[in-house]
Amino acid sequence: MQHIHAFDFDGTLTSRDTLIAFIRFGCGRRRLWLGLLRFLPMLVAMKLHCYPNWKSKQRVFTHFFGGMEQHDFTALCQRFAAEHTHLMRPAAIATLREIQQTGHPIVIISASIDDWVRPFFASLHIEADVIGTQVEVIDGRLTGRFSTPNCYGAEKVRRLLEHYPDRKSYTLTAYGDSRGDRELLAEADEAHYKPFN
Repeated sequence: MQHIHAFDFDGTLTSRDTLIAFIRFGCGRRRLWLGLLRFLPMLVAMKLHCYPNWKSKQRVFTHFFGGMEQHDFTALCQRFAAEHTHLMRPAAIATLREIQQTGHPIVIISASIDDWVRPFFASLHIEADVIGTQVEVIDGRLTGRFSTPNCYGAEKVRRLLEHYPDRKSYTLTAYGDSRGDRELLAEADEAHYKPFN
């Protein structure tokens, strides 16, 4: 029977959230803080569960990257990953390498934008199937909207089963660290909560 290892990214494999780090890398510290101040009431409402997580994330993303040329965004994502591999937890990298040696599939399931998650694994020479939130592109430019639902909570399980539908044909080991991973961890045959902290 096949054995799939599914990992959350932010906070599980990394030491902190990559969205803020990516915005700071792409837009600068000053623009980051001015943008966060602008959206502070919305972000507080989100933390209090009074405003949808996906909607706040999309509004913030649109503010910083809406209208950007797709090829510029792709290049930015690649540079970000190449220069931020230090965000990856050493124990997590060691585990990923051990699994890779077994030949078992590694799946990264993240609410982050897949464009900047995928290059982390290319930089580390780790083969992984990356499933993340995808951005909408029209006429070669980012609209700022997401073309898929935010890959969070139950959406992680739905996307995993979309890629690997025959659930009875494989054993699933999942790794996560937050409320957004509960459903994925519950779906797993073996679950690891905050395994690398």
